[in-house]
Amino acid sequence: MASEIELIDVTKRYPGVAAPAVDSVSMTIRAGEIVVLVGPSGCGKTTTMRMINRLIEPTSGRITIDGEDTLSLNPDRLRRGIGYAIQQAGLFPHLTVGQNVATVPGLLGWGRSRVSERVDEMLDLVGLDPAEFRDRYPRQLSGGQQQRVGVARALAADPPVLLMDEPFGAVDPITRGNLQDELMRLQAELRKTIVFVTHDFDEAVKIGDRIAVLGPQSRILQYDTPEAILANPADDTVAGFVGAGASLKQLRLRRVREVELSRAVTARVTDEPAEVGRRLVEAGREYALLLDARNRPVSWAHVRHPGQPRPVGDSVSLQSTLQDALEAMLTEGGAAVVTGARGEYVGLVEMDAVIGTVQKLRGDHAEPAS
Repeated sequence: MASEIELIDVTKRYPGVAAPAVDSVSMTIRAGEIVVLVGPSGCGKTTTMRMINRLIEPTSGRITIDGEDTLSLNPDRLRRGIGYAIQQAGLFPHLTVGQNVATVPGLLGWGRSRVSERVDEMLDLVGLDPAEFRDRYPRQLSGGQQQRVGVARALAADPPVLLMDEPFGAVDPITRGNLQDELMRLQAELRKTIVFVTHDFDEAVKIGDRIAVLGPQSRILQYDTPEAILANPADDTVAGFVGAGASLKQLRLRRVREVELSRAVTARVTDEPAEVGRRLVEAGREYALLLDARNRPVSWAHVRHPGQPRPVGDSVSLQSTLQDALEAMLTEGGAAVVTGARGEYVGLVEMDAVIGTVQKLRGDHAEPAS
């Protein structure tokens, strides 16, 4: 379920301020797409997004969702049909995780058993074990876990539209990358219409189906696919957002799932070191990947010291970009472990696969000989 959103000459003026905060913005956001509004601080991107759910009322112009003018709707009813996720999650500190996720279904009058089932379903969907997290309070969670709960809460009533205002801006880079991957995995399952605000162009390229690069007063400098913007910036300002190394940024458009994965020698963390060493010698390999009972990667064991494993550091998911994979390989000093939707091991991505992709991209974008 998704909805098309249309902004038609939307303007926002604040009393006593000569220039409008948002000036005559028009754009169509297609149903089922992630559209990213990217631009410098103060350009009006958050104001533009908040006018969609009327947290900020437009001064003039029209905003429609599936052809229905949002100004014709009761604001509370409108907002209950639009998910909203913000930076630092915005969770209610006095409510448990489960109570936070249940907020909108409760306001919509869902029955207790239906709400309880939905809470567990949504926590599981964002990778949090309901039995472990349902009764915790926000202060007992890490920043990344709080953001996952925020996304679960925003999606709990199955809204057709999800607004996300710099939702991953307050977490560390590794957690941020994991949350971006999780969002893309969820979107592949749910196909919502998502409007996502960020000031990070690399984040926009990674997650957006289309990107609106905004200038002052939310003036649209370019509205197109990430591929088109990277290949042909509309002007010098957009080119400044793209920055140097546009060919390497193309790696953010390629997913780990698109390249051939290699296989590690695997063993269980409970296996005897001597047995692990024997398997490595037979396979002619230096390292074995040790997995837990749920097939999740835990550590690497070396053929000479199988009883002294070292923990797996950065891993990537099938939704991760090849840029993420390259960064993980540089951190790990070798191949990057690839995990599936529930953290299970699915393979390795190696440097040769990334280098081959870079070479192909450079060939595709090379200037034709004159």
